[in-house]
Amino acid sequence: MGYFVSVEEDVNLFVEDLNPNGEKTILFIHGWPLSHKQFEYQFDVLPAKGYRCIGVDWRGFGQSDKPLDGYNFDRLADDIRVIIDVLQLENVTLVGHSTGGAIAIRYITRHHAHGVEKLVLVDAAAPRGFTKETAQSFLHDALNDRPNMMQKVTDTFFFQNITKPFSDWFLHLGFQAAGWSTAAIIVTLRDEKLDLDLPKINVPTLIVHGVHDKVIPFTQAQEMNRAIKNSQLVPFHYSGHGPFWEERDKFNKLLEQFV
Repeated sequence: MGYFVSVEEDVNLFVEDLNPNGEKTILFIHGWPLSHKQFEYQFDVLPAKGYRCIGVDWRGFGQSDKPLDGYNFDRLADDIRVIIDVLQLENVTLVGHSTGGAIAIRYITRHHAHGVEKLVLVDAAAPRGFTKETAQSFLHDALNDRPNMMQKVTDTFFFQNITKPFSDWFLHLGFQAAGWSTAAIIVTLRDEKLDLDLPKINVPTLIVHGVHDKVIPFTQAQEMNRAIKNSQLVPFHYSGHGPFWEERDKFNKLLEQFV
């Protein structure tokens, strides 16, 4: 079931809500520059096992509205707060991938884990996002040749080989975003840091990270594991930046066990 939730005047976010009567709720926050559809291989399996799975397209991405502003971690975390309040969610497991992981971290600290029982960080862009050099390259392409930028993202995303049709599908997810929101998040990933947020996380936290990640190095997952109390780190040895697809069976089973 898909619908829109208004998070502020003239800004509506698209929500995919599967198995609303499920006993346990998992709220997925996608990565840049994709959409909730990146979690297709979780949505294929987990709702049928009794979980309520909710995917949200952040502002500027997927099927959500695309305002010109609001692309900082505070505003994006506030959007998640509205979703949780409007849907009256409680005891949620919050799953954030890459930039979605950074948003999830800021949500936990800014909103005191309101409605959230557990946290899953998947190749999270924390405590840092892009280096200045990487950001400059992405920003140049985003503003001048976004298809080329999306191809670079796709080429570095996975450790395992992907088919041409899968690559085309993945590229399409990125092209659903607006150019301005794509660029704005690059700046956010360059300029915002989460070092001070990590020690404030007070919910059980599962850190999942591909050992071969070329986007966010595995060493950053180790940093998070040391900084977040009551956290556990599970390396994915056959994954790059997308363990939810590259080792999806292992990922899904691990998520079920943790939830």
